[in-house]
Amino acid sequence: MTQQVTIAGGGVIGLCCAYYLQKKGISVTVIDRGDITNGTSFGNAGYVSPSHIHPLASPGIVAKGLRWMLSSGSPFYIKPRLNADLIRWCFAFWRNANQATMDRNIPPLFNILSFSRDLTSEIKNDIGNHFRMQEIGIFMMYKNAATEKHEFEIAKEANALGLETIVCDAKQVQDMETEVEVQVRGGVLYPIDCHLHPGDFMRTMKAHLEKAGVRFQLNTTITGFEKQGDKVTAVLTDKGKFDCGELVLTPGSWLPELNKQLGIHMLLQGGKGYSMTFEKIERNLKYPAILVDHRTAMTPMGADLRMGGTMEISGLGSPTLIKRAQAIFNAAKLYYPDLPVSFPATEKIWSGYRPLTPDGLPYIGRHSRYSNLVIACGHAMLGLSLAAGTGKLVEELVSHSPTSIDCSAFNVERK
Repeated sequence: MTQQVTIAGGGVIGLCCAYYLQKKGISVTVIDRGDITNGTSFGNAGYVSPSHIHPLASPGIVAKGLRWMLSSGSPFYIKPRLNADLIRWCFAFWRNANQATMDRNIPPLFNILSFSRDLTSEIKNDIGNHFRMQEIGIFMMYKNAATEKHEFEIAKEANALGLETIVCDAKQVQDMETEVEVQVRGGVLYPIDCHLHPGDFMRTMKAHLEKAGVRFQLNTTITGFEKQGDKVTAVLTDKGKFDCGELVLTPGSWLPELNKQLGIHMLLQGGKGYSMTFEKIERNLKYPAILVDHRTAMTPMGADLRMGGTMEISGLGSPTLIKRAQAIFNAAKLYYPDLPVSFPATEKIWSGYRPLTPDGLPYIGRHSRYSNLVIACGHAMLGLSLAAGTGKLVEELVSHSPTSIDCSAFNVERK
């Protein structure tokens, strides 16, 4: 068994990989370009959602995307630019956005979602629920008849997979939300889903791992790799060289940068999302909800409330577009008109990049170019939902053990 593993990337995927590897008795070093206090793993909606069985690449998304591209304030926006990797990604995404591919991808996505959901509860029981995890379900809320019909169809698909759904009309939704007015046609509640505070989860995991002996090398930029034969023997950084028996790449949207240094090419784009967190509000939601017509997520976190959404493919380091945050806020007010919050100052608006594969499934597996390389990336909007399951699978791959679930659909070299 490999006794030294270096993980490149300290987001939620990297920390969950470290969690399972250290439980196996393996020495782990986590290298991250930041200090693990802000990244995509901190500002997301905090959902762990087995119900999210439809990958991003799905029928109709291309047509919607073309319409939405006309407005930089829309739920899905690709900034037009001449970039070879973006063009290749867009072509592959278009090729995968069909019914046959979606039907093929739903079963493996559901399997890893369900696997990860169970493991997330086990992690909570192991390290303590210091991250406000609530297992009360998540609503899919809608305002118009066409969306209602679509959500009913998805609910039937979920039922066929064994997921419970509770369909509610407007009055039933309002009866469940006693503190704020809700203006919807109805909603579908998925009781298996849960939510938590992702920042608290990250902080709790990091503290637990440090206590368990995991080494963190933070504020450190990877500049290259040392290779010998078919192995990566060391990670080169601006803070020195770090030897590795096994290398695990979990850098999120920065995967293409590291892959380039390894001579590997995989299609992946960073999709920027925005969120705003309102602290200690007077009247809060009881249930988290996705406002389906406007692609907006609402998450109560104790006395706090987070709202987020949008998918903006504009390149890493692109400027913050306030109009996109404003669109999220406006959508929230359409559904919850008396919500006691005001649009925040610019510095209170968070943004981060979700790593997007062109078929909507993550990359999890070994790469044939190097015998000691495992890649776990491309989880899109499901990073927190899939983190525990991915961490366990990576531990099994590193240990050369049979994997708990079939990983073939997540092949890192798939075309």
